[in-house]
Amino acid sequence: MRVQGSHAGGAGIGLAGLLTLTGVTHFVASSFYEPIVPHALPGSARGWVIFSGVAELACAAALANKRTRRLGATMALVLFVLVFPANIQMAVDWNHDGALKATIAWTRLPLQIPLILWARYVRRSTAVPALT
Repeated sequence: MRVQGSHAGGAGIGLAGLLTLTGVTHFVASSFYEPIVPHALPGSARGWVIFSGVAELACAAALANKRTRRLGATMALVLFVLVFPANIQMAVDWNHDGALKATIAWTRLPLQIPLILWARYVRRSTAVPALT
């Protein structure tokens, strides 16, 4: 069991804030996300966008609470891995939309790594909740 330090708590709250922001954008700017939903997924792109927005908000809520922070970090880590195919879809599709869009899309791919590492750090440095 690890004891949570103030750095881990702040990192968890920061990650919760980021996921809250991105989760909300899935509802207010869903038209941005719909085209990058991998074409191979069944169902509507809008449904996947709403689902992923709800997942991000659930992760954020769990991260914001000290008692569920470790679970929230685990959920966020898994989510960051699962949404990576959408980033790949974006890069492939934007590759034909001009140099600027292609550069943005391909540069975005490795940015998923710090998010995964951030969630991993919060998970590893958050104490396992005691059973009471």
